[in-house]
Amino acid sequence: MVFQDSYEEAWDAAYRGLTPANQYNADYSVLGTARVEPLLRRIRLEMDAAGMTVESAKGERNLGQHEIAFRYDEALTTCDQHAIYKTGAKEIAAQEGSALTFMAKYDEREGNSCHIHLSLRDTAGHPVLADDSAPYGMSATMRQFLAGQLAAMRELTLLYAPNINSYKRFRPGSFAPTAVAWGPDNRSCALRVIGRGAGHRLENRLPGGDVNLYLAVAGMIAAGLHGVDQALELPQPVTGNAYASDAERVPATLREAADLWRGSTLARAAFGDEVVEHYLRMAHVE
Repeated sequence: MVFQDSYEEAWDAAYRGLTPANQYNADYSVLGTARVEPLLRRIRLEMDAAGMTVESAKGERNLGQHEIAFRYDEALTTCDQHAIYKTGAKEIAAQEGSALTFMAKYDEREGNSCHIHLSLRDTAGHPVLADDSAPYGMSATMRQFLAGQLAAMRELTLLYAPNINSYKRFRPGSFAPTAVAWGPDNRSCALRVIGRGAGHRLENRLPGGDVNLYLAVAGMIAAGLHGVDQALELPQPVTGNAYASDAERVPATLREAADLWRGSTLARAAFGDEVVEHYLRMAHVE
């Protein structure tokens, strides 16, 4: 979310009463995006110079809210790029006399998300998630990997939503998920299955813009491998409104997520007791 105020002006105003770069819903608006094109152009070009491939930049629903999407890469490289992008975008905004935030929930309108798309390849580099002859085009590996995501989502939510503010984003009908459910191209679910063939993949819609991507991707990989190792069965998809479904709910507070993380045998097996206790301490400090 971009503001016309500088970071210093925002600080002096206690971050209240700031002037958004767009004062109306600029979702898919050519003019709304053009209003902040000088800033977006610098971000696009300088991220390209840093080795990233920008796929799109578009306006979003909240006031002054914009989305920049990048081409996929290997997991660790993508996490590095995520950190460079967020820091670089803030620095570029400061040089332009404006400010921007990746807060998960700045106000009572739409929050900032960080949807994570994940796919798998074998050691030869071939995609392994698709099977056109199977239901929803998913291979057995993908079904198990996705089942692992569902099984571990509540206890690993701390890795996807690390701040108190993160949990203010989870509201029914808000483009942020509340149901631990999956569905084919269903944006109301925490996990969405999209694409086909080599592009077949899953999308985790739980993380917000405040996420530490290294932790979130590590959590997704650990959850997926758990599903494969245990040959977990994938439940039926939610094809309607997941907000109104009877699926389990995403933790509603940081305290609830921390308690689930502390008791997670999966987290302790995947990351070790020291890591679990370290991030539990982080949550308690927050």
